[in-house]
Amino acid sequence: MAIPIVVSLVVPLTAMVSPAGAAVPRASGDWSTWQGDRLGSRFNPAEHAITPANVGGLKLKWAFAYPKEAGTPRSQPAVADGTVYFGGPDGKMYARDARTGGARWTFDLTTVGTGGTQVQDGPAVSGGRVYFGDIRGYLYAVDRRTGRLDWVTRLDATPGAVVTSSPIVVDGRVYVGVSSGENVAGKDHACCTFRGHLDALDARTGKVAWRYYTVPKPKRDGTWPNGLPRYAPSGGGVWSSPAVDPETHTVYVGTGQNYTGSGGHFDSVLALDTRTGRARWTRKMTDVDTWRGECGSQDPADQKYCPNLPDGTALDFDLGAAPNLFTVGGRRLVGIGQKVGVYHVLDARTGKAVWRRQLSTPMPNGGLSGIQWGSSYDGHRLYVATYMADPGTLFALDPATGHVLWQAPSPADGCTTGGAAKYPDLCQRGFTPAVTTTPGLVWEGAMDGKMRAYSADTGRILWSYDTMRDVQGVNGLPGRGGALSGGGGAVVSHGLLYTQTGYAFTPYPNDRGSALMVFGR
Repeated sequence: MAIPIVVSLVVPLTAMVSPAGAAVPRASGDWSTWQGDRLGSRFNPAEHAITPANVGGLKLKWAFAYPKEAGTPRSQPAVADGTVYFGGPDGKMYARDARTGGARWTFDLTTVGTGGTQVQDGPAVSGGRVYFGDIRGYLYAVDRRTGRLDWVTRLDATPGAVVTSSPIVVDGRVYVGVSSGENVAGKDHACCTFRGHLDALDARTGKVAWRYYTVPKPKRDGTWPNGLPRYAPSGGGVWSSPAVDPETHTVYVGTGQNYTGSGGHFDSVLALDTRTGRARWTRKMTDVDTWRGECGSQDPADQKYCPNLPDGTALDFDLGAAPNLFTVGGRRLVGIGQKVGVYHVLDARTGKAVWRRQLSTPMPNGGLSGIQWGSSYDGHRLYVATYMADPGTLFALDPATGHVLWQAPSPADGCTTGGAAKYPDLCQRGFTPAVTTTPGLVWEGAMDGKMRAYSADTGRILWSYDTMRDVQGVNGLPGRGGALSGGGGAVVSHGLLYTQTGYAFTPYPNDRGSALMVFGR
């Protein structure tokens, strides 16, 4: 596809967005869902305690450490009514006092079903419940004050089914996507029978109101070289949190690549009716994209399990980032980043392309250089970060045209200073998490272990903190930071910054556990 490349210059904002384009205000300053609001802005307009003038005074206030053997976290916190809720890699959902870290309650997911599990999505707090999923395909609703289980629904029992999509609750329904790691289960697995889906559930009971599958039901399609049956088409997982336009009753979300075959709404943006689940429109961003774990191998024996590797369509170009809804000149738009490094903007009513910008060049056989988890919109600019783009770069874009207003590459000294300097072979100049904004500030963590605050006007770094240091958790466990966690981003609420540290894809040595770190003035 022919995609225009923008010359990267700092230019004046040529088309300011009307107030109608701003996110739904949250006067309380809470951050109760992954996107921060229904429209997916990742912007907290009510955060006035931390400003560009005083952000340099942020200090670590408290930390929560996970058991060392649990691994690294990916669950972005939610903050509501003085409590912070977050999931751990140890299979627990925690509720803590937002200001002190004092214990409120803990819910153990292993009391449901069999086997170990993890929380990799961010919880949503709505009404009297906290909603979240796990890596076994379950969705939970617990009482927000006591942690008591209200209901649990298994959304998918296919081997490898996971909920990394953070739920969003609108008008009594929970919207959540399901994806899968079946395509990386190895060549001794009869790949693949999973098909992605977006579900709408009754928020009170957990009953599925409707389900939209992204690909047709897989059918037997020959055999793999080892004689195991092959099924196709499959995949099209929904990795990210959806956004909802309550005025038009439309839910928007992106999908991933096929695992086998080629078919369905892979690498696509979906616009579905919130009431029925019927498609208003769908738009595919990649012609063919079929990828499983063996496609990334250099072993010729493994590559036989990647049938489309020779024709160059084993791409892994998911739309894994969450969408942004905004309004320019009275026209509602939906923007979304792709792992190919492109940020797309479409007409939210029709799905017609309005503009798109190539912000990074894709890596061979994989899109990890591109836009991984999510971007932010503060009513004036779009803020988009690229991942392992050598270097990853934070961009501010004009929402009307996609022109680059400023860009801030991951700092050149990020891997030569602080804790990352000890690990030159591991450290990379990349931006791992989703982008977050508050008035005048852009928040983004990096693979070098630093959490940073940037000026929204210029992209200049106003505050930086190296998380790769030992901390003592308020829960009595020792912790240590690492690469800033992907799967979510920073949460800024009521004068405090919450960020998960440690990320499995940048595995710095750690003789302690990973940690949630909380900063304030």
